[in-house]
Amino acid sequence: MTDDFTLTKVTRNGQITLPAVVRKAVNIEEGDLIAVVVEGDTIILSPQKLIDKSQAYFWSEDWQKGELEASEDIAAGRIQEFDDVNALVDALEAGEA
Repeated sequence: MTDDFTLTKVTRNGQITLPAVVRKAVNIEEGDLIAVVVEGDTIILSPQKLIDKSQAYFWSEDWQKGELEASEDIAAGRIQEFDDVNALVDALEAGEA
């Protein structure tokens, strides 16, 4: 899609229609939010998703770094399983976990 372009007209109210091929390429559906950024004489549109306020922390940079680290540890086999919480506490106290 980067080699192709399509024209769309700005209506009297400043609205544009995103062609179906564009909407499908970036999975935009009716009602979705789109960020609009102006860089010089270029307009950049990018799909956005709202995150519920109660879930916002889980999308913070710090949380996402932790998620990535945990995923890497799991993939590398750097995990331990315990039969119960007491075994976990014992391993933590012994510096084994």
